Amino acid sequence: MIARKAIRIADSVVNTAVLLIVVALLAIGGYALWDSSQVYDAASAARYETYKPGDSGEDQTFEELKAINSDVFAWLTVYGTHIDYPVAQGQDNMKYVNTDAEGRYSLSGSIFLDEGSSKDFSDFSSIFYGHHMEQNAMFGEIGLFVDKAYFDARRYGALYYSEQWHGLEFFAFLRADAYDNAVFRVKIEGEEAQQEYLALLLAMADHTRDIGVTTADRIVLLSTCSPSPTNGRDILVGRITDEIYENPFAEEEQTGDNEDSVDAASLWAIILPVVAVAGLAMIVILVLLRRKRRKRKDEEAAEKNSEHEDNEVP
Repeated sequence: MIARKAIRIADSVVNTAVLLIVVALLAIGGYALWDSSQVYDAASAARYETYKPGDSGEDQTFEELKAINSDVFAWLTVYGTHIDYPVAQGQDNMKYVNTDAEGRYSLSGSIFLDEGSSKDFSDFSSIFYGHHMEQNAMFGEIGLFVDKAYFDARRYGALYYSEQWHGLEFFAFLRADAYDNAVFRVKIEGEEAQQEYLALLLAMADHTRDIGVTTADRIVLLSTCSPSPTNGRDILVGRITDEIYENPFAEEEQTGDNEDSVDAASLWAIILPVVAVAGLAMIVILVLLRRKRRKRKDEEAAEKNSEHEDNEVP
């Protein structure tokens, strides 16, 4: 009897432990999905769209953002992508890795200009940085330019600074090592050094577009982590122009199917099946445990009846 009781207690402990583990896993999984959703919501360009300067550059909402965070000074847009963000510059290149454009802590960080680049973009070369993120957030789409058709279809963008909009014309996409000081350079002085730098970028490029770039131009590099090599960086290179280009994707963006909503729907499409399967698993476990308890009670009752019958035998 003592051995049977010990087995029943151990069995009950194991069943309870299994149930608690399942509940804990569900809680952890649910929190992870919620936390991931929060990170991507914080990184979405849609979050900042009310701050974007108007076409005339007179929109006061951008001034409101600058009042919230004085490190914000520009706006970067790449046509045909979700890259449409305010730009900040910190005293060092670490601040905006985990700080959003409103100056709050954020895993998604911000799009920011290299600490050594001039805010008026008077340098020959300026470098923007942003996280590589899924769901079309931050610089997550830069790596897509490795596809030639994608690169060919997306030639233009826009850059707002000094209270007016300027054009961007992209002419190269390349991959480099994060510690390649020959690529990640600012304040390149002298025509010869500038020509060598431009030649280096073109020689390293996977794709180029001949737009007649010279040392008289001002170029920008949009850099983000590459999903493949540990220290790899994907870089889109363009030049700043006085001409403001029309967005060939404008109509598609206005009449499209709201891809940001699709991304949210995709996230819920992952969450709901997981929750449903986990819930079903819990129900099955509870039903099995209940049946096991009922079976145990039936066995105990049968044992008692058997003992009672044995005692009645003369």
